[in-house]
Amino acid sequence: MDTTSIPAGDPSVPLPEAVDVAVIGGGFTGLSAALALARRGAKVAVLEAETFGWGASSRNGGMVLTGLKKGPETLIARYGLDVARRLYAASLASIDCVEQLVTEEGIACDFSRSGHLEVAVKLKHFEGFERSAELIAREFNHKLRVVPKKELHEEIGSEIYHGGLVDETSAGVNPARYVAGLRQAAARAGARLCDRTRVESIERQTANGAAPYRVSTSRGTLGARAVFAATSGYTGNATPALERRIVPIGSYIIVTQPLAEDLARTASPRGRMIYDSKNFLYYYRLTPDRRMLFGGRAAFFPETANTVRKSAEILRQGMLGVYPFLRDTEIEYVWGGTLDFAFDIMPHAGQLDGLFYALGYAGHGVAMATYLGAKMAGVICGDAHENPFDGLPFPTAPLGLYNGRPWFLPLGAAWYRFLDWVT
Repeated sequence: MDTTSIPAGDPSVPLPEAVDVAVIGGGFTGLSAALALARRGAKVAVLEAETFGWGASSRNGGMVLTGLKKGPETLIARYGLDVARRLYAASLASIDCVEQLVTEEGIACDFSRSGHLEVAVKLKHFEGFERSAELIAREFNHKLRVVPKKELHEEIGSEIYHGGLVDETSAGVNPARYVAGLRQAAARAGARLCDRTRVESIERQTANGAAPYRVSTSRGTLGARAVFAATSGYTGNATPALERRIVPIGSYIIVTQPLAEDLARTASPRGRMIYDSKNFLYYYRLTPDRRMLFGGRAAFFPETANTVRKSAEILRQGMLGVYPFLRDTEIEYVWGGTLDFAFDIMPHAGQLDGLFYALGYAGHGVAMATYLGAKMAGVICGDAHENPFDGLPFPTAPLGLYNGRPWFLPLGAAWYRFLDWVT
């Protein structure tokens, strides 16, 4: 977070005794929800275990992407055409949601509608691009542009791919500045922001109609009419029903020294958000100061000093595979963040065991977390449900073989590497 700073809260200020809504988690989801709730006059407290934006909300690639992790064919086959249309439309609306907040709140975060480019690692993947573009245009009324290999040099300075797929709607953002701006906006609207306040338990108090939930934290307790879990990859045992449904997965990023202008233009002529077609993918982009940001699932386990260190060299080799001409370019930053994947690799938002929640973004969290935070604020305030993710099946692990500790991540990593090899 070298590009911005987020003021720490005053630990001497006591928690409020009671609020209308207690929001757990101070990232994109929680701050977006708090802003929307406070704007509507709700008394809201955001309870963040670390500092605001500490998790993946500041430690990501800043890609504000359309679409979902699952492709259009899968969405239609799994949910039917009508639901699939609403889900895809929500992914488009989420970009507008971010842009509107940036504009209304005056958040200086380098938001830009630069579009994204997906590149095909194999010829078979490129053939799938053509089918997906046709399906999305026909059924979802959204136009993508297929880029054949012979024209790909206009989009990327690499010869290793078989073609690409461009969506001009996607955007880029400085995520640390964006989450800092959301925090400031929520505070201006009247939300109570409590960092270094880890939620330890949530109890239902049937005798207390005014504040039916008792939320115990590392700094004391408070009552709440409603509780909204916005914890994503950091979902823990305070919300056990959600913990069993979310798998934390590490994602890692390296950032180079600033590139010479001609080198940057060669690497990414149009400044797209770029990612490849593998399951074990790489994603990369130029930053506004012409650094190459290069990330991926170098290790599935959540970030530690050890996994960050090991991932740096894996990612550097991956970057040189795409851009051999960056061999003499120094790496100046390395970091990791923890993403949240549901077992069906879909976002989920609704109510479970009385608690409201939104999580499971699978790498599409900048836009979708902002959008679903705002949507769930409306649901909590009693609005008619306009949330297309409500009611989707929200699975736990098969045979109940998961309690929040992802022992199976090495097996999952091996499986996805195998799929990338055979497909």
